[in-house]
Amino acid sequence: MAQSQHVIPVDGKWAIRGEGEPEPFCFVQTQEEAVKIAEDIAMREESEMLIHDEDGRILERNIYEKVTRE
Repeated sequence: MAQSQHVIPVDGKWAIRGEGEPEPFCFVQTQEEAVKIAEDIAMREESEMLIHDEDGRILERNIYEKVTRE
């Protein structure tokens, strides 16, 4: 599985940080905006998205995998 995407609070804004990365790569004003960006990345990379609350606790996690049917 590819790198998980974390939606995290940073100084009153929201950011997306890839798992294992030291710094976020994208900052936006709302959690909703951050979730949309992280979800798009996780879907494209077939990975996991974790949404954190303002205290850093994980509120939700979603795994995006390609479904194949035989």
